[in-house]
Amino acid sequence: MIIQSAFDLIFRNALLRSSAAPVDIGVKGGRIAAIEPQLACEAVEVDLGGHLALPGFIDTHIHLDKACLLDRCGHHHASLGDAIRAVSAMKRDFTVEDVYARGAKVLERAIVHGTTRMRTHVEIDPRIGLRSFEAVKALKRDYAWAIDLSLCVFPQEGLTNDPGAEDLLIQSLRDGGDVIGGCSYTDTDPGAHLERIFDLAQEFDVDIDLHLDFDLDPSWWHLDEVCRQTERRNYHGRVAIGHATKLSALPPERMRAATAQLARAGVAVTVLPATDLYLMGREATHNMPRGLTLAHKLAGDGVVCSVATNNVLNPFTPFGDASLLRMANFYANVAHAAATDFDTCLDLVTEQPARLMNLDDYGIKVGNPADLIVLDTTDSRFAVAELPDVVMGFKRGRQTFERQRPTLFRPGT
Repeated sequence: MIIQSAFDLIFRNALLRSSAAPVDIGVKGGRIAAIEPQLACEAVEVDLGGHLALPGFIDTHIHLDKACLLDRCGHHHASLGDAIRAVSAMKRDFTVEDVYARGAKVLERAIVHGTTRMRTHVEIDPRIGLRSFEAVKALKRDYAWAIDLSLCVFPQEGLTNDPGAEDLLIQSLRDGGDVIGGCSYTDTDPGAHLERIFDLAQEFDVDIDLHLDFDLDPSWWHLDEVCRQTERRNYHGRVAIGHATKLSALPPERMRAATAQLARAGVAVTVLPATDLYLMGREATHNMPRGLTLAHKLAGDGVVCSVATNNVLNPFTPFGDASLLRMANFYANVAHAAATDFDTCLDLVTEQPARLMNLDDYGIKVGNPADLIVLDTTDSRFAVAELPDVVMGFKRGRQTFERQRPTLFRPGT
């Protein structure tokens, strides 16, 4: 038995993905101080009973500002353009209080489903102004006890074609924007749009997270320009692209070339299964394409990838509960992932998004924050396959939630 100096908290019998047998985790001052078998110390103890402990899920791409809008959408949205126009009309009436309330609802669902870090995209333009930005900044402050929230500010409806958008974007970067995004496919001058986004990223020294493309026509795309800008500006490892549905439509030879290009430039890819599947292929009358880029295959070839939520209960995606474990399972089903791929699918909502967001303090390691969630399974291989309950969570050593296991009432009890 190893004797250690005093801890505030000890997790007993925690199964880690990196350990063959359960270990103890000692926490001091909100950080992990030791990971050893049978730590000997007087401290508050939480016995995990050999269940799987993870450092929490990471959602790299979600829109808290336009979540939970189904109760005010009275019409059918048959395309991406319809969804953009519907939200554009509604957001003129968004208030700070409205955005805060809807965002808080989604954040709380995400927390109890085990998400401990999140990047939310926030629309900045003359229609919404900075109201959504102010609301999400308040959410970041008020929910820091349970989740680390990063704000990616971006012009959803274009930049060069939307007078006033750039000034608002700059103001948000000066006032707490953590990351800058772009949406080149909605701009009348996509090249100038991307050029300006990269300019601002360098000026404010922030990472870039783009809505790159959102269709299934591989005859044109902006991926080449993104990779060119990334390499020219030495932004390797600081650029991510979301959706990237065109990649799903490439034949094998072109896909191999695109994969090598992404890996060489250090551009990461976020796949958004719920929205990509809901909106892509709607023009087909039969044999509908999935429109889902295979993130686990890209990851196997050296491209940093993540699977994320995107939208919840709005015209872009009228579903969702902010559960990344469910999203990983959904992705694995649609992507025809084999059982041997399940660990990689779990990586797509944990280790890989930590790399995408350049989080150097993520993971159950000595010195890192004591962020921990516990899954009701004793084998990490079944986390994605079985969808076990996330039974409790801790942020910097403080418990943030607990979910009671269901009880069966058998006859005679």
